[in-house]
Amino acid sequence: MIGPFHMTPEILARVASARAARDLSDLARQAVATTAQTASPTERIREARRLRELANQVVELVVLAEALGGASWEEITDALGRREPGTVEREFAEDVAEWGAKTEEELECAAEGHDAIDEWYARHREDQDPERPAPVADLLNRH
Repeated sequence: MIGPFHMTPEILARVASARAARDLSDLARQAVATTAQTASPTERIREARRLRELANQVVELVVLAEALGGASWEEITDALGRREPGTVEREFAEDVAEWGAKTEEELECAAEGHDAIDEWYARHREDQDPERPAPVADLLNRH
């Protein structure tokens, strides 16, 4: 057991979305750092596509967490700027069912290393960012 909390699929999805956001941030910083480097159009476009793919992954994980947390498909659909809740629900149905069927042991195993996200945040936090020394630990302790 990782901590004195009950791991749920929603919590794991939130941890996974934090990991994906961290990875997106790291990749975006790397893209800025390579701005002046000589690269082919193909390399630059592929790098930009990877950023978009990671951004999409963050959105999908946040949607998954909200669905697992009980948000309505109407609310999720509206937030996505989409029109058909049934279509959105069908798109996520398999993931919601898969994550919802995980045992607590599987969830805890998948969440291992979550403290590295808090360490990353502490290293990269800037003055305008929320002053949360341990945002993931705060999530885990909240539930």
